[in-house]
Amino acid sequence: MKTKQRSAGGSLLELVVIVAVALGLALGIQAFLVKPYRIPSESMVPTLEVGQRVLVNRIGHRFSDPKVGDIVVFHPPTGSDLDVCGDRNNDDTAACDRPTAGQAKVNFIKRVVAGPGDTIRIVDGHVIRNGKRERDSYIANGCAGNPKPGCNLPTPITIPAGHWFMMGDNRGDSDDSRFWGPVPTKSIIGGAFATYWPPNRIGLL
Repeated sequence: MKTKQRSAGGSLLELVVIVAVALGLALGIQAFLVKPYRIPSESMVPTLEVGQRVLVNRIGHRFSDPKVGDIVVFHPPTGSDLDVCGDRNNDDTAACDRPTAGQAKVNFIKRVVAGPGDTIRIVDGHVIRNGKRERDSYIANGCAGNPKPGCNLPTPITIPAGHWFMMGDNRGDSDDSRFWGPVPTKSIIGGAFATYWPPNRIGLL
């Protein structure tokens, strides 16, 4: 009887250890390697729908910079709370070229459309980067013929060193760098590389 009790006690302890290790690994993976993220708004339609889930690589951008075209999760500047640009001289004909100091606590997901040293302007929702229009077949362009704020910002700006200009694929309905400025590299959490929910949209980005 004692042997059976010890055996049952040993099995229970083993189960507890296995669960604890599995939980620790899961938390470690989320904290340092890969984290799931739910799409909260329509700003990335049609690429990502509201409620869709993506996986974010938290380690990749610690060793290399993002590339134009990457979809990334990041902390926006504090100015994103009220669409405040850090450049007091910013006007309605130019995108915000300088963020406010500090970063907001929320997470945003957008596409990188320009990097350090690039000169850009916005025409009908399209990014003209270094004189060439981006290849943007992925966007939902509600800006065409639409006077919405941010759709036409013809005055060129230059992205400062160590910063990245982010825009949603839903160009007519996205709160992004046009209004609160480029994002510093240190504020980037990671790149979205795959979607795992809903089942009919599973795949790499």
